[in-house]
Amino acid sequence: MTSLMEMVAEIVSAHASANQLSSDELLSELKKVHSTLKALESGQTAEGISTEAKPTLTIKQAFKKDEVICMICGKSGFKTLTRHLNLAHGLKPGQYRKQFNIPSSQSLSAKNYIEARRQAALDRGLGDNLAKARKVRAEKIAAAKATGKPAKSANAAATKVAKAEKSADKPAKIAHKATSKAKASVIA
Repeated sequence: MTSLMEMVAEIVSAHASANQLSSDELLSELKKVHSTLKALESGQTAEGISTEAKPTLTIKQAFKKDEVICMICGKSGFKTLTRHLNLAHGLKPGQYRKQFNIPSSQSLSAKNYIEARRQAALDRGLGDNLAKARKVRAEKIAAAKATGKPAKSANAAATKVAKAEKSADKPAKIAHKATSKAKASVIA
């Protein structure tokens, strides 16, 4: 069986390997872990142990330009955290943000990764397609304002056309049903 000091050393070294600690923080961590383990060994409940996970990293430290560090386990080297949070911790991004008070404006991806994806989209012309679509929409809205009619979306117009086609088919269907009923009554 390992001694209390060996357990303290193992716990603190594991924590220190995942996080940067100053010498003062390291000493306070050693004292805190030692007193907690000693209290647990004697059968007392450890006071000051919180069930909430408190980050040892600041948001600025966790979200770097080239990588993102998980604030739960301290694992680093991620381009984006979403998959890691789901697989390793069973969390959704919203739950992670709430747990560590991360603002919704902060992306859970590395800044360089976001820029690379943005540039790839622009290279493929996705930015131009979006600009064209916005221009067409703005022209439709402007034309609708000029005529005094409210602007309709493309989906609403398509729905209206589909309804008109269905209603045009209804008289033919009704006539077909009437002739079928008449034939059925003649046979009977």
